[in-house]
Amino acid sequence: MGRPLIYLDANVVIRLVEGDAATRAPLAARLAASLGVPGSLTTSRLTRLECRSKPLRAGDLATLAQFDVFFAGIELVLVEMDSAVVERATDLRARYNLKTPDAIHYATAVEVGATVFLTGDRNLSRRSEVPVEVL
Repeated sequence: MGRPLIYLDANVVIRLVEGDAATRAPLAARLAASLGVPGSLTTSRLTRLECRSKPLRAGDLATLAQFDVFFAGIELVLVEMDSAVVERATDLRARYNLKTPDAIHYATAVEVGATVFLTGDRNLSRRSEVPVEVL
């Protein structure tokens, strides 16, 4: 087995960037071994949309800047939503009755060969294509 590749659901990224110290602590501890390791974390471009929408609407330039720093990290690979992701997401959404964004995130994790899917969403915890860790 190759090196670990951790997929970050959008809710994890939002909590990492916008959360208070108590919210961030368990996430930061879980990701500590990946920090500074190029390509050890991955997420969908959809995550960028989900993370930046609220601060953009609010004109919160400081939070937008924090997200920009996060997304520019050497650890993070931002995955485009290609036809393979869309087809897999369609199948996952139909099979598990997932919401479209959840299906896209999980499909992306499957397609890139993630070794774990980190999320705050318990509804995804019973998926088996990629092990799900609910934080």
